[in-house]
Amino acid sequence: MTYASHKIRIFAFLIDYLVIVIYGIFIVGTISNVFRTDINSLFSSSPVTAELTGFFMMTLPVSLYFVLCEYSKWQGTLGKRKMGIRVVNNVGQRIGIGRSIFRTAIKFIPWEVAHFGIWRLFLPTSLTEITVYVILSAANFAIIIYLIIPLTNKKRKNIYDWIAGTNVVC
Repeated sequence: MTYASHKIRIFAFLIDYLVIVIYGIFIVGTISNVFRTDINSLFSSSPVTAELTGFFMMTLPVSLYFVLCEYSKWQGTLGKRKMGIRVVNNVGQRIGIGRSIFRTAIKFIPWEVAHFGIWRLFLPTSLTEITVYVILSAANFAIIIYLIIPLTNKKRKNIYDWIAGTNVVC
């Protein structure tokens, strides 16, 4: 197996990020505009309601994009396909749906932790400001680790690849 370089993986993610941005602007933006009053109340009532609304509008669809694409016969998202890479298990075979869900969940934990903290900065909560900043710092630290770890090993695996038993290959 030839393992995808860190650079190619970053370019693939940037392409996927463009897909996410387009989804956010056109789909979420349209829904938010059409149902403005209802959406605004969901994002202003409580941190839990705001976080769940954001989860169902952004995180879940984006996660499904990664899960379904990486589980599919293409074994990768649009970005991975464009860059000529794919996600496989440790013996080079297509991953199953369970492994794809697990890999994606681990990949997006820092994103959800950040959402948890951000909503508690903007809306009333029982958490102290210091606690929220510690949570946000932990999310940022995890993201930095996610960027560094592939540089430290020959297989260029990230934390979620190690835990889920996957590789990204050319």
